[in-house]
Amino acid sequence: MSTRQHDAVPGEKNERSEQEVREDLAAAYRLFALFGMDDAIYTHLSVRVPGRHDHFLINPFGLLFSEVTASALVKIDLDGNKVDDSDSEVNAAGFTIHSAVHAARHDAACVMHTHTVGGMAVASLRDGLRTTNQWALQFYNRVAYHEFEGLALDLDERARLVASLGDKAKALILRNHGLLTVGRSVAEAFILMFNLERACRVQLAIQSSGQAVRPLSAEVSEKTALQFEKGGANASQADPHAREWNAFKRRLEAADGLGYRA
Repeated sequence: MSTRQHDAVPGEKNERSEQEVREDLAAAYRLFALFGMDDAIYTHLSVRVPGRHDHFLINPFGLLFSEVTASALVKIDLDGNKVDDSDSEVNAAGFTIHSAVHAARHDAACVMHTHTVGGMAVASLRDGLRTTNQWALQFYNRVAYHEFEGLALDLDERARLVASLGDKAKALILRNHGLLTVGRSVAEAFILMFNLERACRVQLAIQSSGQAVRPLSAEVSEKTALQFEKGGANASQADPHAREWNAFKRRLEAADGLGYRA
């Protein structure tokens, strides 16, 4: 799949600075570590540099998520070339997945990918995610699937991954592999991933009970998904993700201080 080259985005209002976006992404890395959603030095979160479609920030390969800081993030282009003076390297598998989504989906300012116990377990089930509880209903008819092809090292997999995601889905379950979410901001992608992971863990708890599942109608399921899309309890806010995201950052700062901003 060829990558598209872009300069500054015409007419885009850059309301947030690169430093602010760096701090948000670093906070997301440390929150994943805080909540046990990391996988040693593997998996990745990336965000597009404000005002650009061809530059994005990603973690340096070798740092634990708990070690990531705003200044440590590496800026690369859609071909994986570093565009800053960082001495750090980037994981090839992370580049394969994230560059594909950033190149194809310009609404996907942020891309997050995890290998969690709950996410990998549900990704390995034949029927995938079952929308039988409130958290899971956020993804009712709104989650896509991509078949496992081995470690994501082959660049030619990018076209198939993007085709699996489609042009609207914000959640992708990588079969036998893990979870992926996309968002218009770090906050949106993080909250989607946090809820998707919780939905997976609830499903496993339900299945382990051995009890019959109480069914939900398609009408109620779709209604609930639409309520989530409109912002739920935060629907009246200019940014429906800001309140929860700020609360998550306060949780991080209480546990880990302000080191992520460095």
